[in-house]
Amino acid sequence: MTLTKDAKIYVAGHRGLVGSAIVRSLRRQGFDNLIVRARHELDLTEQGAVREFFDAARPQAVIMAAARVGGIHANNSHPAGFLRDNLLIQDNVIDAAYRSGAEKFVFLGSSCIYPKMAPQPIKEDYLLTGPLEPTNEWYAVAKIAGIKMCQAYRREYGFNAIALMPTNLYGPGDNFDLQSSHVLPALIRKFHEAKSRDDPSVEIWGTGTPRREFLHVDDLADAVLHLLQTYDAEPIVNIGWGEDVTIRELAERVMSAIGYRGMLTFDGTKPDGTPRKLLDVSRLHGLGWRPRISLDEGIAATYAWFKEHAADARL
Repeated sequence: MTLTKDAKIYVAGHRGLVGSAIVRSLRRQGFDNLIVRARHELDLTEQGAVREFFDAARPQAVIMAAARVGGIHANNSHPAGFLRDNLLIQDNVIDAAYRSGAEKFVFLGSSCIYPKMAPQPIKEDYLLTGPLEPTNEWYAVAKIAGIKMCQAYRREYGFNAIALMPTNLYGPGDNFDLQSSHVLPALIRKFHEAKSRDDPSVEIWGTGTPRREFLHVDDLADAVLHLLQTYDAEPIVNIGWGEDVTIRELAERVMSAIGYRGMLTFDGTKPDGTPRKLLDVSRLHGLGWRPRISLDEGIAATYAWFKEHAADARL
């Protein structure tokens, strides 16, 4: 699908980490006819409000970046909320987009919804081939349902919906709340505060041995725009870097970027989550896209953003 620069594009969740990056990328590429709504303007869990919005706005394309997300602690603490809210948001937006005549729909899943013990690297075909990670299953079940809804609407109604599977994301606008954030922004905040207080050590959850892949959110946004205009098929597409590091290695890189010189300790009584989660990105490469922002470059840039936005960062 080729979009003209004046195409009406609705970005759901435009204030979040992913949505804000997508809006930045769209505007950089000259797309100025963007439709956005803050949560207080449009509650995506309310079906009537969502249908009324789509009937009035009639976007040509929809990018679904709205979701309730969080790390291990948040998922464990609020299973009902993660399942309910994501199911409601997805059902309302996908259905209303189809009914209002949207020509293209982009749904964002997550690498964390693959089976816990999936072979590595994870191919798209591994979805639903084994048990999920228990600490994340409520969110995963909801996101899998969203993917299947997109595929069902494509098969039954001819709705041009695609589903993309990003790896672990980070970057400007991330969530740095230690109770609900993912590992990389949590590490940035921990080491920054430890350096400020001159703490002798920083403790990290888990053993430090799980391996994770990280992609800067601006790279993700670039990939989303590429596939929005070039990919129109049912199979899901992984979006990642194609390389991973251990949590210990990640912590050491963050320490280096921040300049913290204390000790690093690990609390093995806390959950590690999935042992490894590396995406097979051969399908993505075959579609003509590769990332550009290295992990060290991305960590440094994210830390710089965190320091500059301490007053309005999500802490």
